[in-house]
Amino acid sequence: MADEKDALDALGEYALRYVKAGQTIGLGTGRAASAFIRALGASGLNVRGVPTSKASDELGRSVGIPIVTIAEVEKIDIDFDGADEVDPRLNLIKGYGGALVREKIVAASSRRFIVLVGAEKIVAKLGRRGSLPVEVVPFGLTLASKKIKALGLKPRLREHDGNEFVTDNGNLILDCGLKAIGNPARLERELLAIPGVVGTGLFIGMADIVLIAEPSAKITVRKRGR
Repeated sequence: MADEKDALDALGEYALRYVKAGQTIGLGTGRAASAFIRALGASGLNVRGVPTSKASDELGRSVGIPIVTIAEVEKIDIDFDGADEVDPRLNLIKGYGGALVREKIVAASSRRFIVLVGAEKIVAKLGRRGSLPVEVVPFGLTLASKKIKALGLKPRLREHDGNEFVTDNGNLILDCGLKAIGNPARLERELLAIPGVVGTGLFIGMADIVLIAEPSAKITVRKRGR
C-alpha cells in the first residue's frame, strides 16, 4: 500500500505541470484525485477549485484551495480526476467512489479533462473489472433494476455499513455486473433511456489526457486522438 500511495503522490505532483496560476480547476473524487488535490494545495498556486463531491470539497478547503460552485464560474479550465478503467481509446468507467454524476458534469463543463490512474486501471475493453455503476432516483429503483436486467446486466444495490449507499445527490447506485463491453456508447444510450436513471459510470470520448503511474514509478502520458 505504501508503494501505491507513493505512486499516486508522484502522479499528483506530475499533474501540476498542466496547471497555471489563475485557473479554475475541477477537483475529482477518489485516491488519485485526492493525491492531486493535496499536491495542488501544497504548491501554493493561486487557483480556484470546483469539487465533484463533498469529500473533495472538504479536502480542497483543508489544504487551502479556495472552493467555488459550478454555478459561480464562467468556465472550468481543467478537470483532474481518477478512473476505475481506461480503454485504448481513453474511454472510462468511473463511479466506484459514488460521485459519477457530479464527476461527469464537472468534466463536461471543463475545457480539458485529465485523468490520473495507476497502470492496473488500463484495460483492453471496458468492463474487465466486472462492474458498472449506474445512479438512479429512489422512486425509479424497481423499474430501473428490471430494465437493466433486460439489457443483460446484473444490478445490485450498493450498500455502505449495512445501509443503502446514498450519493451526494440523494440518489442510489446500482452496481451492474457485466462482461467486457462491446459497444460502450450504445450501452450508455440504452441505460440513459431508462426512466429513473440519472447517469452511468461510462465516460465516452471525454478524457483528453490520461496520466498513468507505472510500477517503475515512471509516468506515462496518453492523449486522445482527434
